Amino acid sequence: MRIRQDAAHYVLPGGIDDLVHGRSSDPFAILGRHNMGRVDVIRVLYHDAARVRLVVERPRASPIERPMRRMDDTGLHVGTIPAGARYHLKIVWADAVEETADPYSFGLLLDEADLTLFAEGRHRQLDQLMGAQPMVVDGTPGVRFAVWAPNARRVSVIGDFNFWDGRRHPMRLRHAAGVWELFIPGLGPGERYKFEIMTREGHILPHKADPFARFAERPPATASVVASPAPFAWNDAEWMATRGRAQATDAPLAIYELHVPSWRRPRGDPDRIMSWHELAGELIPYVQAAGFTHVELMPVMEYPFGGSWGYQPLGLFAPSARHGTPADFAAFIDACHAAGIGVILDWVPAHFPNDVHGLACFDGCALYEHQDPREGVHRDWNTHIYNFGRHEVRGFLIASALMWLERFHIDGLRVDAVASMLYRDYSRREGEWIPNIHGGRENLEAVAFLRQLNETVRETCPDAMMIAEESTAWPGVTRPVAQGGLGFSYKWNMGWMHDSLRFFARDPLWRGHHLNEILFGLHYAFSEHFILCLSHDEVTHGKGSLLARMPGDGWQRHANLRVFFAFMWAHPGRKLVFMGAELAQEAEWSHEGEPPWRSLDDPLKAGMLGLVTDLNRLYRDLPALHMLDSDPAGFAWMIGDDTANAVLAWLRLAPGHAPVLVVLNLTPVVRRGYRVGVPVGGPWRERLNSDASAYGGSGVGNGGGVMAQPEPAHGQPCSCVLTLPPLAALYLQPAGEGS
Repeated sequence: MRIRQDAAHYVLPGGIDDLVHGRSSDPFAILGRHNMGRVDVIRVLYHDAARVRLVVERPRASPIERPMRRMDDTGLHVGTIPAGARYHLKIVWADAVEETADPYSFGLLLDEADLTLFAEGRHRQLDQLMGAQPMVVDGTPGVRFAVWAPNARRVSVIGDFNFWDGRRHPMRLRHAAGVWELFIPGLGPGERYKFEIMTREGHILPHKADPFARFAERPPATASVVASPAPFAWNDAEWMATRGRAQATDAPLAIYELHVPSWRRPRGDPDRIMSWHELAGELIPYVQAAGFTHVELMPVMEYPFGGSWGYQPLGLFAPSARHGTPADFAAFIDACHAAGIGVILDWVPAHFPNDVHGLACFDGCALYEHQDPREGVHRDWNTHIYNFGRHEVRGFLIASALMWLERFHIDGLRVDAVASMLYRDYSRREGEWIPNIHGGRENLEAVAFLRQLNETVRETCPDAMMIAEESTAWPGVTRPVAQGGLGFSYKWNMGWMHDSLRFFARDPLWRGHHLNEILFGLHYAFSEHFILCLSHDEVTHGKGSLLARMPGDGWQRHANLRVFFAFMWAHPGRKLVFMGAELAQEAEWSHEGEPPWRSLDDPLKAGMLGLVTDLNRLYRDLPALHMLDSDPAGFAWMIGDDTANAVLAWLRLAPGHAPVLVVLNLTPVVRRGYRVGVPVGGPWRERLNSDASAYGGSGVGNGGGVMAQPEPAHGQPCSCVLTLPPLAALYLQPAGEGS
């Protein structure tokens, strides 16, 4: 049917000038379909198109093309079609012809209930709601974009598909939630994009990457990338069904922390880093052989500056493109699980960097951060602090945590810099911080966020671990929220780490006078569910390697490190060491290098790896070493006051299992005829001697075991007489008893 051309159809509504010049906050008021009785008027904006034609789709006949009228030099094209008819566009460019659906022909995209949950900070799957979502709308494939920018005057999607022109795809604002949305037909996974944001004052901000992007360009490039919606191919159902038991507080937990880019350089090339596929092929068998139960990856969330090691992330929903695609990362996790290895990620909700393409001043105002630098800036790191008082910010962070745990099957998150979140005066001088509403220094909003985070994770992924890096004496970090705690599963024991490193750095001649430094940790060892940590922070920033801190000549330094590790594995608390420590690395860690793999030709280095491997095996195999790690009933002192000889001895205990006697000689002097009390008589077998020749030691010991006599000592009914090797630890168990 022929449609009468009415001049009224081509009368342009108000706001055209703002739309044409990229200032309009409501493009749908002008663009797209607008009914005028028996016809719909279609308006589209293509500044550089030679011609635009309407292709009217008819259910039982061929489509009909209708020309659109170009409205002077505005770039606006107007045409008419029968009311309600389906249509698409044929755009004639200077060098191509494009057929596409009209982005402004689609109705509201986001469900009101979802937007309400987002505004309340209670939407748990923002990775599926916000950002770039490939989908089919009304039979048309494309990508739905959604971004939170409530203070913006105008937000546009820009990318290669529109020549990064912010006038082409301005978005629609859903006012109640402050979320902008737009469906762009014809796009799919792999497209690069950003958001162009105009402030209320009319200024164009530097182009912003998508805070909810699930993939991004490899740095230093900064664009977001539309991720594939295809589900990952998981084969870890057995692991996921049983991991809760393997991560319980009475299970052995031995964690190998690593910085993925510098763990191993392909073919020794310092300019290359491993892909997830390459890492799976080399890391997994290494970790298996060394006996670790878990790996902990320093942050893999997309981050712009390599020198931050990932601790200044901007893509909290995207694994770094440095190592491959999200699917590649998922395949790495799947391979770890197939090998019986859990995966923990470092996760950073404490702060974010001020890169102009990131979250800082996202829509022209302090959106994710605080406006006042006394609340919103970390002077130590020159980064911004999340505003935990905003529902949307809390929801953003919690949804990120849940995505890693649910979508990527991550077994635990280590929450970085919790202490900096808990205190408003953290690393601030007088006058540089604002007290809370009660006049105190506690950050009540951050406390509420951490409790909400841990409660939500507990409800959603009850068998996943949440681990706090918390360096103060904040009470109840691992106590359930219902009991007034923060609700974490585990806490890094920073106090034990500092005291122990200080003690083992001392000259053995004086250690007897400083036993309190390593005895003090037993006063609070059972107050939380602790992880004993020797992390990356202890082997960088001028601190030197662990080995470099040990006193004495080369042999003594290695012996000191061996007895330190044996002390750590026998002490209550789960274990974590950073890569390179197991090799007795000489130099301080650098993210630009790699651990000294070639040093394993040295018997002292190979011996250290052998010791750590055996410690992990015994830690797993002997329940007394792990079952009661959070219970004082699992520990009993035998000797804690021998300051003259600098000898310590204790028992590790577990009901129904054989005890383990631990004896440390903290000097380079061999102690012969040294009596130690034990609970039962008869033969005791030497399960570990850190001075064994196989570890690079002197080989002094007890011939594999001793006989305990019914002679009371140290409050025990029996005792055994031992030869204590120099700078060494002994683990002994009653022979013949089950472990």
